Amino acid sequence: MIEVEVHQQLRAFLREQGKPYWSHHLTMARLVARALRLGRSALMQTDALSRYQGRYRLSYLVPVLMWQGPVVLVASEAVQQRLLMVEIPQLRQWIQSSKSIRTGDRFPDPDFQGLLLTTPESWLSDRLHPKGRLPAGIPTILDGVDDLENWVCHQLTTRLHSGDWDELMLALPSHTEFIRDARVQLTKTIFERPANPYECFLLEPYERQILETLFQDLQSLSPHPPIPPSPSLPPLPQSWKNFHQSLQLGNYLLWADIARRQGQFSLNCGPVEVASVLAPIWDQQPLILIGGALDLDAEATVYRHRLGLGDLTCLKFAGDRQDELIQLYLPEKLPMPNTPEFQWALIQEMHKLLRVSAGCQGLTVLIVGDVPLKAQVASVLASEFGSRVQVERTCLDDNGILVTGWEFWRQHQRVLPAPHLLAIATLPIPSLENPLVAGRVAYYKQQRQDWFRLYLLPEALSELQRAIAPVRECQGVVALLDSRVIHRNYGHQVLAALSPLARLNYLDAALFAQPDYSVLD
Repeated sequence: MIEVEVHQQLRAFLREQGKPYWSHHLTMARLVARALRLGRSALMQTDALSRYQGRYRLSYLVPVLMWQGPVVLVASEAVQQRLLMVEIPQLRQWIQSSKSIRTGDRFPDPDFQGLLLTTPESWLSDRLHPKGRLPAGIPTILDGVDDLENWVCHQLTTRLHSGDWDELMLALPSHTEFIRDARVQLTKTIFERPANPYECFLLEPYERQILETLFQDLQSLSPHPPIPPSPSLPPLPQSWKNFHQSLQLGNYLLWADIARRQGQFSLNCGPVEVASVLAPIWDQQPLILIGGALDLDAEATVYRHRLGLGDLTCLKFAGDRQDELIQLYLPEKLPMPNTPEFQWALIQEMHKLLRVSAGCQGLTVLIVGDVPLKAQVASVLASEFGSRVQVERTCLDDNGILVTGWEFWRQHQRVLPAPHLLAIATLPIPSLENPLVAGRVAYYKQQRQDWFRLYLLPEALSELQRAIAPVRECQGVVALLDSRVIHRNYGHQVLAALSPLARLNYLDAALFAQPDYSVLD
């Protein structure tokens, strides 16, 4: 069977390389080979560090290259380049595979028996809006499904920018008056909203009514009345056509992004949940979904619920305690984040962390999600530590101090050195002050579902696991300064997401020079 052949080839390759490799390579390779042979879908969770480093990819490349039939591999362009330039040439030379490898957004021809590498955008576009570019029934590997929900939301969100209004008036000159009136009304009401840090707002019912009235006016003035009579729109530009179609679907969020300095806004219509959209496409082909920080549960119950995944083989690989252990400093007497005392206590604690670690060369990262608090923390620390302190910049000194929000750190952590100290002000629980988060929570409440357990907490744990992955490389220190981990009943889930870890109740300069394995969680 292919499982045996894959096991033998990969084991021989790893021995030949003589490097410390991921401990679960052989197990994962056999499971991928089995999934290809049986055509049964599987969901595999690697540990967060392996996801960050991409160490697991040999495990699916060997069975893919040895499999006689066609395979589609869905991965980002950056991952594709790494595979094409490094891993695949090494493996093809070792196992002497002649499998054809192509890249693109469509199958080369019906008889193609090789490996097609395509992007998530291309694959989802063909599955959500069938175009026949990728045939059904072809075994497909999705690498990096931690971001799958975001990929789908981006794919299904339709947008109207300032230029689209001008395009609509040019396309329908006889409707210019109605279009201009709607635009003026929306501009007035949207810019009357008070500013918020997110620069976006959910549209209120009266703002939705302005759009509905516009489309009704366009229908009433349609130059081509349908036969038999029914509501009809005149030919619209593609952006408006897509937007109108999105409004006809259920379970969507409608919001405006605002650029106040430019005096412009854009309208967005996107799904509030993706499970109902994705459920029909999972059965179109055998799937192997691979991700890191997906779910604490080996069966990925919450993740599968949110993605509409049905019955499939699920497996979760544990992290290596010896190689991936972090030292977790979790002070017990800090005020709760929603109290007035928290801000000053946080700054004092960060001062203490920086002083204790001052003798150690290396990057220090302070993640502060709250925008005003981030600026204040950076200002206070810069008054003592000077130009070492930088806010959301990638050009840093060897012993620099980076003060950043979650989004910047997520986007740039791969190009920055692994920090010896990562301090986290508060858990990355999505804020209900964010209109889009509030909109999703309102949907969960309407469905009478546990919005915290199904949405907010999984988002926070996934963000947290990915944020600390670089620290695992150097077995550095993570300081979590949010006392909710200690005092809330979900605290044990946070600690489980951070495992493997050594719990610290004190700070000492020696901790930043050599990991302390004497105190294990």
